[in-house]
Amino acid sequence: MSTLDVPGARLYYETHGSGPLLLMIPGAGGNADGFRIVTDHLTAQYTVLIYDRRGFSRSRLDGPQDYGRRLATDADDVRRLIEWVSVEPAIVLGASSGAIVALELLTRHPTVVDALVPFEPPAVRQLPEGQKWVDFFSRLYDLYRTSDIEPALVEFREQTFAESDRLAMARAPKNPANATYWFDHELRQYPAVDLDLDVLAAHADRIVPAVGRESRGYPCYEVNMELGRKVGRDVIELPGGHIGFVTHPEEFAHELVRALTRQGAPITLTPRGDTPLPVSPSSDPCSRKPRAAANG
Repeated sequence: MSTLDVPGARLYYETHGSGPLLLMIPGAGGNADGFRIVTDHLTAQYTVLIYDRRGFSRSRLDGPQDYGRRLATDADDVRRLIEWVSVEPAIVLGASSGAIVALELLTRHPTVVDALVPFEPPAVRQLPEGQKWVDFFSRLYDLYRTSDIEPALVEFREQTFAESDRLAMARAPKNPANATYWFDHELRQYPAVDLDLDVLAAHADRIVPAVGRESRGYPCYEVNMELGRKVGRDVIELPGGHIGFVTHPEEFAHELVRALTRQGAPITLTPRGDTPLPVSPSSDPCSRKPRAAANG
């Protein structure tokens, strides 16, 4: 467990395993713990970095925030984490809102990204009926303000996620502070983002759009189908639904590794000691050294 001071916040993060860096960006709730079980199934192939996004759980705000550019700040935080932990570009997986952060990272800071897995980003403006969903999130915010968190969360889950996701989310520990921060600063803002498709298409060879098999017919699945079509990339399906990394962690990890291997992200070299490590094909294995060690 470690922290990294960044402008306006102190980021909590953990690293586990060995190999090339795989950084995982959480979605709504912003908490690293959602990736904890799937991390256990990835540490044989990767150094997995999980963290709390700023303002959530253990990543405390420290100074004034510019909420008008919060998405850019989230992407800057990821860049700083990658540069702190590794001298090499990272494989980056972002889930839900974290996938929007991941796409912003590739747009703004492509040099720190080896491969990018946006998993079900709710960037609903990619959909033909995108404005309908933008309006839906605005109504949810109003419901939250008039009726409190839980009724708004129930409506949110019923309309946007498969049954397996809804059941898992209902059983998850509640964190009112995280939910409040998400409703106030992310629910309306992140889904309404206009992705820079020209820049993303220029880096399309690094993008591995991913969806959950059980999410077919739900908005985040359809967003990635549209995004894949627009940037010319096939979309891969992984086990489970929107939070398949929680409900099917072992299968999710196994198929993710297979997809990244097909992408060419990891290959096996021996840069340290006698332990074979998968690294990017373009990497110089002798130059890859962690900038900071932080085993959780």
